[in-house]
Amino acid sequence: MRPLKEVMESGSLAVFGASLDPFKPGAILLKTLTDTGFKGKIAGINPKGGSVHGITLYPSLDNVPFQVDLAVMLIPPSSVPRAVQECAKKGVKGVVISSEGFAEAGEQGRRYQDEISDILQSSGMRGFGPNTLGIVNTSTGLTTSYFTDQNMLLPGGVGFVSQSGIFVGALLRYIGSLESLGISKGIGLGNKVDVDESDALDYFLEDDQTRTIGMYLEDIRNGPRFINTARQVTDRKPVLLLKGGQTVEGSRAIASHTASLALNNSVLNGAVRQGGILRTDGIDELIAALMGFEWMPLPKGNKIALVTFSGAQAIMSIDAAIKKELAIARFSHQTAEALSKVIATPSKAQNPVDIFPDMMVHGFDKISTEILRALLNDDGVHGIVFISFAVSGADPFHLLSSFINENRSKPVFISLLGSKEDTRSAGDYLLKQKIPCVSYPETAIQAFSHMWNYAKRRMKNE
Repeated sequence: MRPLKEVMESGSLAVFGASLDPFKPGAILLKTLTDTGFKGKIAGINPKGGSVHGITLYPSLDNVPFQVDLAVMLIPPSSVPRAVQECAKKGVKGVVISSEGFAEAGEQGRRYQDEISDILQSSGMRGFGPNTLGIVNTSTGLTTSYFTDQNMLLPGGVGFVSQSGIFVGALLRYIGSLESLGISKGIGLGNKVDVDESDALDYFLEDDQTRTIGMYLEDIRNGPRFINTARQVTDRKPVLLLKGGQTVEGSRAIASHTASLALNNSVLNGAVRQGGILRTDGIDELIAALMGFEWMPLPKGNKIALVTFSGAQAIMSIDAAIKKELAIARFSHQTAEALSKVIATPSKAQNPVDIFPDMMVHGFDKISTEILRALLNDDGVHGIVFISFAVSGADPFHLLSSFINENRSKPVFISLLGSKEDTRSAGDYLLKQKIPCVSYPETAIQAFSHMWNYAKRRMKNE
């Protein structure tokens, strides 16, 4: 089969099902490609010909006056096998089948999918889907998703692969909206007529732009191959997995979603451990871990320090840390002495460090930076979770974020709690400064735990 790299770097694209109606998906995709700055050649395929959004529509692939690297199928399932065969004859490198109604829909759909599989196997052409929004390459501006916006194509270091189309489209939009995070490449698997999770990992392993990998899977096609590939990848790059279908009810839903057989949860956990993959339990945890890996150094140990204005949140964070087999750091004599200069009550200068009411005396800027300075200088502290009250605007966090950016020697997470408006305003500012910011400190604890587990693997292999 053709290397995935050739398809991901396609310089020309044709959209089958490019409607003359500017508001239909095929026409929207053509407009999206021009709006987001794809530099390659673009054609629409429509038996009636014409044009939409300034792009020419051709009756068939034979009429396109340039070599097409990648084709997107937004046509009825019954028409897809013939279109895929046409692409194979014309030397197209890959096809993205966005249409639904294949193996997930019944026996007739399965027959269409099997026919497509045979064409791909005999031609060496790569296939994504069916039932997927396809691929994104932020280094070239390539996208096959009409769900794409400008933020989604802001280059970053996160490679993402998903078995669900709309989900990955929405998630990548969200990641792109964080500005400083950004993705490198996105790969949608859908029903996996050809390209699967192991192919995607193989590709991300060699992609220089990708530093961290996120995955959403509902099943695994070839367990032994997946484990072997994952081991190779996780020796060099962290891989975070979000798995759908952990319950009986969720497993039933998978069959009608992507025609997959859900993997037994305990079996999956074993495969994940063997492959060195880090399993997350929710989107918040996944995003927090991606931020940690992308923006912070790996920890050198498992001891965390908590800084807080809220005793309750600190206690819940300690519980979360212990459940994750982390340790609560004991401060050195030098750290205790440094903290005593801004924390008047000795019990509040222990771990967790309570900044209230001394913050009212020294001010937030001074107390936060002095505490962080002491904790960053303590070799017995390997990571910090700073729990803060959210206040409006960037000003309260300007000095704190500048200090963190100048002293990135350990992972530092900030948790903000306050009104929705204040949390969003302050959080957006911190994220632009590439400082991991979460709503709840327990999420930061989970992210740090993933970083430590990965760091241990790297240390063991060095």
